[in-house]
Amino acid sequence: MANVPSAEKRNRQRIKRRARNQFHLTTMRTYVKRVRVAIEAKDGKIAELLKAAVRVIDKAASKGVIDKKAASRKISRLTKTVTAHSASA
Repeated sequence: MANVPSAEKRNRQRIKRRARNQFHLTTMRTYVKRVRVAIEAKDGKIAELLKAAVRVIDKAASKGVIDKKAASRKISRLTKTVTAHSASA
């Protein structure tokens, strides 16, 4: 355990930052999952869900929770999946 005041402060900051990052990460995963479930169910709201998921992924990237290239890749793959399933439906 930290004994120096500066180390104690760094520990407090680490805990807060981790909680914030976890929030953005789990929110992002939830939105992506909603899109995938809608695709499987052939739901009519896939476009709206995709738009919301893209917004959340971009926000996570802007906060530094995930890398901007990882965010771009996730958005690309999700959009590609939605497009493929909407074309086949």
